[in-house]
Amino acid sequence: MPSLSFLKSIGKTFIFLYKSNFKLRLGFTLILILFILGFAVSPFSPTSTRTWYAVPRDRPPSPEYLLGTSSMGRDVFWELCASIGKSLTIALITALIASHIGLFIGLVSGIRGGLLDRFLMFVSDTFIIVPGFLLLIVVISIIKSWITIPLLGAIISIVSWPWPARQVRSMVLSLRERTFVYTAKLSGMRTSKVLLFEIMPYVLGWHLVNFTNTILFSIGTESGLAIFGLSILGDNTLGVMLYWALNYYALFRGIWWWITAPIVTLVLIFISFYLVSIGLSEHLHRIIG
Repeated sequence: MPSLSFLKSIGKTFIFLYKSNFKLRLGFTLILILFILGFAVSPFSPTSTRTWYAVPRDRPPSPEYLLGTSSMGRDVFWELCASIGKSLTIALITALIASHIGLFIGLVSGIRGGLLDRFLMFVSDTFIIVPGFLLLIVVISIIKSWITIPLLGAIISIVSWPWPARQVRSMVLSLRERTFVYTAKLSGMRTSKVLLFEIMPYVLGWHLVNFTNTILFSIGTESGLAIFGLSILGDNTLGVMLYWALNYYALFRGIWWWITAPIVTLVLIFISFYLVSIGLSEHLHRIIG
């Protein structure tokens, strides 16, 4: 089966990269740990991570409470696990929507050219010129009472697709002038097949790196929105943890474990995905070089 052989090929490539590239290996291991905490460990929380005063307040880290408790009466460890899962969910939704919209628009714009290209790039440039964070503030302020985790991810994707679209278009404009593309067109291959079989293999590696970077952008954006009180404050995300810790003056009151936990986790997330992105980029440069 072609699909099975394709999956085996991807698996072998990943294993090779994991073994040969230290940056990718370290980054992927950290990401795996974060996913385990966010999706496999968090459902086993003994108390609801959104319930106030479920445990004693302001307890420092101890064998009973690994990361201490907050002024809201929540176990910081279990709240952190739930927040990791929700933040990664938002980020993955954003990356799935934004990176693929950018890919599709860039491919179509680059290969078709003409009036369609000018229109798509006009729309992209419009979103690029408008300050993305301010646009998100306006949109979320209007529909704040209806915001959900999936919807928040979709909203952040509004400002995440224009740059990828422009970059993919630039790549396609260069690739479509190559000899193998002219040969494919002269042989009677349809435009859709030219994109899929001739151009897409050159764009796919960049697309994976962009997917990873979009995840980082989404997590950072959600955290920024949360600090302004524009995230889902009744749910658990890393940004929301920061919001409540800042509002309760955790650092000034000496409850350092409450605010340290989400900050350190955010740093680890950025480092892990950055290492994976760098590892993929180095592999692609070796192939191209």
